[in-house]
Amino acid sequence: MTNIEAEKTNREASNAALIVALKEKALSEVESSWELDVINDPERGRWIAALGAEAIGELTYRFVGGRVVLLSAWVSRAYRNHRVATELVARVLDEIRESGKKITIICPVVGEFIARNQKYLDLIDKVHPGSGAYPQHEPSGGLDDDEQFSAFERDVT
Repeated sequence: MTNIEAEKTNREASNAALIVALKEKALSEVESSWELDVINDPERGRWIAALGAEAIGELTYRFVGGRVVLLSAWVSRAYRNHRVATELVARVLDEIRESGKKITIICPVVGEFIARNQKYLDLIDKVHPGSGAYPQHEPSGGLDDDEQFSAFERDVT
């Protein structure tokens, strides 16, 4: 497998794991298990979730045509399932709302978060929503969420 293919496979697996972590999380439950700092690093185009001096997650972005394009999210494996991704995304979206900008979503994690927390729907740019903006949910066919995730994981690994 080439580096690009390996990188894509790793990114898809990471996205799948983060989406599962978002499962059934209401906005009242988005705070992580730790005191996180969310720091905007505009030189590198990313928001960083930091625990002390350690970067444990990030959400990358670019400015395009006056809007914020949210590209990809990452959380260190050791910190998954502790609401780091949900807190990071919520705090970034709140910051974007304060700036008055709209968003284009490429990152499926952000799209899934907004699908579950619809108070952020108004942030999506209507002309350029992005490929991750409105996740398509297939009928489950009787599969529970864990079975659906396992099937998805098999497809991307």
